[in-house]
Amino acid sequence: MLVLRRKPNETIRIGDDVCVTVISVEGGIVKLGVEAPSQVAVHRGEIYERIQVENRMAASEFPTRLSSLAEKWRERKSRGNQGGQRGPESAR
Repeated sequence: MLVLRRKPNETIRIGDDVCVTVISVEGGIVKLGVEAPSQVAVHRGEIYERIQVENRMAASEFPTRLSSLAEKWRERKSRGNQGGQRGPESAR
């Protein structure tokens, strides 16, 4: 980890596109300003962690949801074809 000292109104450049400015230091709180292109995501650490957890949860639930949806679709399709009824694919 790179550790830098900065005073209020001093900046840190990250690459060509990101600029971090120390806005103020009051007590134990440092207020920072971040200038970055809109395609660069900028989050507080705790928010970033929460996003990562949510993404992992959503990714792990997707196969379960997909198989459940496929099963419901198969059931609906088989019910629709009983008794000589035409399914949606045969209506073409």
